Amino acid sequence: MVMFLFLVVALAVVVAAVTLAVVGGGESGPLPDAAPDRLRDALPLDRPVHRADVDGLRFPLAARGYRMADVDDVLSRLGAELAERDARIADLESALAGARAVAAHIALDKPAARREGDQL
Repeated sequence: MVMFLFLVVALAVVVAAVTLAVVGGGESGPLPDAAPDRLRDALPLDRPVHRADVDGLRFPLAARGYRMADVDDVLSRLGAELAERDARIADLESALAGARAVAAHIALDKPAARREGDQL
């Protein structure tokens, strides 16, 4: 019987302590709501995205996985940069093809010019 009374008193003390801690909350009152996690290491805005930027990117967890807005923003940024790079690569390849065509045309014209110069 003594053990039962001891457990009841101990339980009452624990419940009272927890109640005072939650309700009283010390000097600042109840605990404030936690601020939601946001994407801290966003992709750099002042330069193109590098492989290390993507490797170091970590999305904060939300109640049901990741925050869709953060993931959508990053994917939109990466998609835009990839499209920009693809356009730049296409421009450079067309310029290279044009330069090669001009060089081939000049190379074909040089022997004919030499032959005409030899006859004079």
